[in-house]
Amino acid sequence: SQISSTSRMTEDTQTFSFAADISQLLSLIINTFYSNKDVFLRELISNASDALDKIRYLSLTDASVLEAEPNLEIRLIADKTNNTLTICDTGLGMTKADLVNNLGTIAKSGTKAFIEALQAEADVSMIGQFGVGFYAAYLVADQVDVHSKNNEDEQHVWSSSAGGSFSVSKDTAYEKIGRGTHIVLHMKDDMGEFLEEKRIKELVKTHSEFIGFPILLQVNKETEKEVSDDEEEDGDKVE
Repeated sequence: SQISSTSRMTEDTQTFSFAADISQLLSLIINTFYSNKDVFLRELISNASDALDKIRYLSLTDASVLEAEPNLEIRLIADKTNNTLTICDTGLGMTKADLVNNLGTIAKSGTKAFIEALQAEADVSMIGQFGVGFYAAYLVADQVDVHSKNNEDEQHVWSSSAGGSFSVSKDTAYEKIGRGTHIVLHMKDDMGEFLEEKRIKELVKTHSEFIGFPILLQVNKETEKEVSDDEEEDGDKVE
């Protein structure tokens, strides 16, 4: 019944507090005006590429790690109807423990240094050098959902609107991922430009030219007929 499934869902959902440094970083990112918000895409593509490098490296000694998903690629899905941009990779993926530790409860050593740099008027585009590029997502999104599947665990979802805490639960409502991570950005109302095909292609060409994996772009427009079937199926390769 509906009721029991809802309560089971909350049973499976755990809420965690962000480490103090990460909370401070997020409030800086959210409450300060930065003109170059577009760095978020470079950072998330760079993280996706790292995850793909990791699984490719593991596959050199154990080919079976690629069985669930043999293609190594990055896919960007712009969905204007739902106002979301999704960055998908078929990389290593994260276990539940990875989601909890790597995305919030354990602050990387660079977190404090980056906060200090920002307070000293450093440019937000330096975020990746401090190892906290993921949080650049909050330059453009007010909620972020990270759906991830690692070979060693079931599929889980991390979710946060950055208000001091995040939740992690078994991921039953989202599509089944063979392996890898789908980061769904629920875009702020004034960030529609980053759902435009032309703008995304321009950013990928400018910032992500040297990524060693194919980057595919799929744009789900409000009127479905504008996207031909082929294009919707395969996505456009961003050359």
